[in-house]
Amino acid sequence: MIETKQKIIRRNGKGISKDEFYKWPDMPFEEMDSTLAVQQYIQQLIRKDPSNVDEILNPPELQDIESFKYEHLRQFCMELNKLAVKLQTECKQETCTQMTATDQWIFLCAAHKTPKECPAIDYTRHTLDGAACLLNSNKYFPSRFTIKESSVLKLGSACRRVYRIFSHAYFHHNHIFEEFEKESHLCRRFTMFVLKYELVSKDNLIVPLPGLDIGLPKTNNTTNETNESEA
Repeated sequence: MIETKQKIIRRNGKGISKDEFYKWPDMPFEEMDSTLAVQQYIQQLIRKDPSNVDEILNPPELQDIESFKYEHLRQFCMELNKLAVKLQTECKQETCTQMTATDQWIFLCAAHKTPKECPAIDYTRHTLDGAACLLNSNKYFPSRFTIKESSVLKLGSACRRVYRIFSHAYFHHNHIFEEFEKESHLCRRFTMFVLKYELVSKDNLIVPLPGLDIGLPKTNNTTNETNESEA
C-alpha cells in the first residue's frame, strides 16, 4: 500500500478562529520558492518566538543582505501600524500637538512640501504612509530579490523617521509602549536591526532598552529633514 503525503495548506481559511491563525508547520527557508520567501521566513520566525531577536535578524545562508534589510523594514512598518492604532486612543491632535520624544526633541514632518510641525498622531500616519510608498516604489525597489545600490541609502532615511514613532510612544504614552513591547519586542528588534546593519547612528537611539547601551545621548534640538530627498 502506497502512503500518500498530505499536502499542507499554509494560509488561514474562512471562518478560522483567532487561536488557529498561522497554526501550520514551519517550512525550511530553502523550500520557500515564492517571491515572498524572505517575508514568509521572517514572519515565520516572529510567530515562533518574537523575543528571539538574534535569530529573526540573522539572514539565511546565501541570502542577499540588502534585500533582507528591505524585507525587514517592510515587516517593521506593517507591525508598527498596530502600535499606531493603539496610540490613537490617547495620542490626540489636541494633546500631542508636536512630534516630540523628550522635551528636547521635536521632529518636523517631511511629508509636506516644506517640512513642518505636525501633531504626533499625524506625523505617525504620514511617516508610515511615506515608508509604504517608498518600499512599494517601482522606481527605487523594482525587485524584491536584488536592491539597487542607489536605493539602499533610502532604507536608512526611512528607519530614522520610523524610529521616532517608538520614541514618542515611549516618552509620552509609556504604558501603551510597554504593553505593546512586552508582546511584540518590536522596538528591541528594530533597534538591534538598525545597529546590526548600521542604518541609524547610535546617538539617535534614545529609547533605553535593557541590555542595550543606548538612551538619551543628547539634550538639544528640533530636527527636520530638509536635506533628505523624498520618494
